[in-house]
Amino acid sequence: MSYKDILRQRAKKAASTKVLGKYTPYQIIGTPLITEKAYKQVEAVNTYSFRVHKDANKNDVKASLQSIYNVTPVSVRLMNVPMKWRARRALVRRSFKKAIVRLKDGDKIELAG
Repeated sequence: MSYKDILRQRAKKAASTKVLGKYTPYQIIGTPLITEKAYKQVEAVNTYSFRVHKDANKNDVKASLQSIYNVTPVSVRLMNVPMKWRARRALVRRSFKKAIVRLKDGDKIELAG
């Protein structure tokens, strides 16, 4: 196998979805994060924040958003938000994965609120 073939396989694997076959798009895309910062990002740069499934990758999130909301994501950024707890109290916030999605100009997602 030549080096070019190896690079083609890597590119194909990198562009593939990971958990979209196991879960539905509604299970991959969770609830939208509605905060003051999120509203400012929507108004300023057309960027939305969502809780996503912990096993999802960028391609899963992109494909799920296209099928659910009929929008075109320009970029998807993922981050793991760590657990938050206090010394003498119970758990304050569980850990989760967050996706920050920038949409194409003209696309919009209606958030109920």
